Amino acid sequence: MIIVYLTIRLLSLLQWLLVFRAIASWFPQVQSSRIGELLYAVTEPMIAPCRSFLSRFRSLRTMPLDFSTLLAFVILAMAQSLLYALY
Repeated sequence: MIIVYLTIRLLSLLQWLLVFRAIASWFPQVQSSRIGELLYAVTEPMIAPCRSFLSRFRSLRTMPLDFSTLLAFVILAMAQSLLYALY
């Protein structure tokens, strides 16, 4: 059960990193800093598949907002809820 607990904590950490990346995207000076580069390196492997999936929908391609971070957050939350049910 310790593995499930650690996985839940890891998913929670990844969710917070997604939130920090979303906030950092509003500040260009943070994006170009080492912290911004670290956030990008850690979160981009989660966001890229979501962005690829969402690009299949024409209505989402034309919107000025990128929902891939939100989708990645929701997927992590669903995985976390599933693990809570097992724990």
